[in-house]
Amino acid sequence: MNRIDRLTAILIQLQTKRWITASEIADRHEVSLRTIYRDIRSLEEAGVPIGAAAGKGYFIVDGYHLPPVMFTREEAGAMLIAGKLLDKLSDKSLQTAYAAAIDKIKSILPSTERDTLEGLNDQIVIYHNESGSAEGYPNNFLLTIQKALMEGKCLQIDYHAGYNYQKTKERRVDPHGLIFYSNAWHLIAYCQLRKAVRDFRLDRMQQVRMISDCASPKNPDELKNYLHNHWQTIQLTEARVWFDEKVLSALTPSKYYFGYVDEERTSDGAVLTFAISDLHYLGSWLMSFGRNCKIQEPDALRQTIVNTVEHLAEIYLSK
Repeated sequence: MNRIDRLTAILIQLQTKRWITASEIADRHEVSLRTIYRDIRSLEEAGVPIGAAAGKGYFIVDGYHLPPVMFTREEAGAMLIAGKLLDKLSDKSLQTAYAAAIDKIKSILPSTERDTLEGLNDQIVIYHNESGSAEGYPNNFLLTIQKALMEGKCLQIDYHAGYNYQKTKERRVDPHGLIFYSNAWHLIAYCQLRKAVRDFRLDRMQQVRMISDCASPKNPDELKNYLHNHWQTIQLTEARVWFDEKVLSALTPSKYYFGYVDEERTSDGAVLTFAISDLHYLGSWLMSFGRNCKIQEPDALRQTIVNTVEHLAEIYLSK
């Protein structure tokens, strides 16, 4: 990246946050702090109103905005791929908002770049099985929850437990944040009924309404701390399994559902590492590969398969 491009990129970066440190800018552009100090001075000399405060960083004075800029072909392509992922991993409310945004991006591209983007659109396909459903995400609550987070408002939700899909309970919650894991969106929020922070799956919500109650002030690290403590309570076991070369291509994407972590190639295949809480779940999958896989560790996983085979033998060998 030449200096002119870097100065433009720094100016854009300064407008993305209220405060930004010289270290953040230097890390983004992989240059020294001294270089960033020189670049900031150059922007100030060019008339850009940049303020600074010790311990906080730089900021753009209110009222200044960078004139519209052109997207590069690579940036527009990245936005296109992001949209395809959003289409599979979000609901209609966010998809509609993103479609409007991508139209604005396309509108400022040269005609040749728009044609290139349209061609790329047909060349990228993302398959994602949403919990076995062909209907996509079951509700349109993401935009409402996002709005509550932005405006600092509480939510009233009709929610059912995973074991009882017929009975719903009304909950008033103070939203902390959204997170996507285990193939589903989750709202982390303080539940006024339980008097504690809880994890609510969006696909178990029947209704979501933003209410006038104002949410309490949040510590920036509150969500991070909750997630850290939450994951710490989940007991995961590491398993290492060798797979024959001829079945490796069949492992994707199934391996990700079983806690795939890493892969180490060998002369005749590969050893895959998994982190999983249910060894029986992993063992049942491994049995489908027969002699084409071999458990290296732990012994508990081997014993799980032995127990399963013995149980099947009792069933099918009995007269």
